[in-house]
Amino acid sequence: MAEKRFEKIYSQGIGSGADIWLDRATGVEYLYLWSGSGGGVTPLLSRDGKPVIAPIPED
Repeated sequence: MAEKRFEKIYSQGIGSGADIWLDRATGVEYLYLWSGSGGGVTPLLSRDGKPVIAPIPED
């Protein structure tokens, strides 16, 4: 089986909350906000408005 591209690196909340997901191919972090059965995702941005890019983990 191929490696998972996305990895959840942070989670907060029950019933509604926020997760941060890491794209292991590009290093871009995404913010996922959710409540009940709805939600949305957007790239996590730094203070200067650029996407947050983490070092890509090596397995």
